[in-house]
Amino acid sequence: MSLYSSIVRPLAFRMDPEQVHEVAMGALSKGLFRAPDFFDPRLEQTLFGVRFPNPLGLAAGFDKNARALNFWHQLGFGFVECGTVTYHAQPGNPKPRMFRLPEDRALINRLGFNNDGAREVAGRLAESRSKIPVGVNLGKSKVTELADAPKDYQESFRLLRSFGQYFVVNVSSPNTPGLRTLQEKGPLMEILSAMREVDAEKPLFVKVAPDLELSALEDVIAVAHEARLTGLIATNTTLSRDGIRSDPGEAGGLSGAPLKQRADNFLAHVARGCDPSLILMGVGGIGTGRDIYDKIARGAHLTQLYTGWIYGGPHMVPGALAELVALLERDGFKSLAELRGKAL
Repeated sequence: MSLYSSIVRPLAFRMDPEQVHEVAMGALSKGLFRAPDFFDPRLEQTLFGVRFPNPLGLAAGFDKNARALNFWHQLGFGFVECGTVTYHAQPGNPKPRMFRLPEDRALINRLGFNNDGAREVAGRLAESRSKIPVGVNLGKSKVTELADAPKDYQESFRLLRSFGQYFVVNVSSPNTPGLRTLQEKGPLMEILSAMREVDAEKPLFVKVAPDLELSALEDVIAVAHEARLTGLIATNTTLSRDGIRSDPGEAGGLSGAPLKQRADNFLAHVARGCDPSLILMGVGGIGTGRDIYDKIARGAHLTQLYTGWIYGGPHMVPGALAELVALLERDGFKSLAELRGKAL
């Protein structure tokens, strides 16, 4: 048993989750955490012109305000996605708004896109010197009417577009009223068209909810092709409480281990339905190298985690990557490309 799981995590879990997060971000932004180095050339990929040293990234929601971008490589990550960033700075939903489910290795959050706003985050991104690729996740400001969402995303993108290797349109968080309706074909095309007016070449992804009906998912896939998206991210948190043993009865999006099967199935459906040229990121329930392996076998090019890292601790990423390499060796795959889609 590691020092983190035996001592640090039990102590941290006695405190409010958001308070612990802020303390951790303070330390991370000073580079105080480091994990053992791990590199294997079989994990390297160049996708949409960007080199990724390994396929495991930090999902949006952790480094919301781009405070620790210079140091995520020290924890073993292959890339990092900051945000969600909105055009207007906003405090998010009332506290408490984050809840642990230790028995399930899960979290429920209803943070509501609390962030410093696009202009402030742009300043930090301009000053950062990240050694790994940086993505920027964009959301709609709560004060902006749904009808004005395209302009809201457009203005955020205008401020931030020079500073990310890729950008994500987040229309799938369950914690901003009405946001998920923007996954519908018409509104989504309007948002993407508005962003393309600013920059027609920057890599763009859309992050989708695991609670979409399959017919609605087909529309999103159609939009991805029509709008020439770089790819899709599957998935965001879920409103479902299926499979959890310790439901605290709190509203919000569920993440962590209970989401894995739903997210994997959703990813596989996306992979079967889209053009092979689309880049897919698999998110939801990653806690081990086996989980990364499963997502790549279901069509993912890249993967991300958040909750699994909170439960696994600072040394978790190199360990998971080493396990992934061992599984590739066991099954005779010389690269991630050879594994990709084998479970479809």
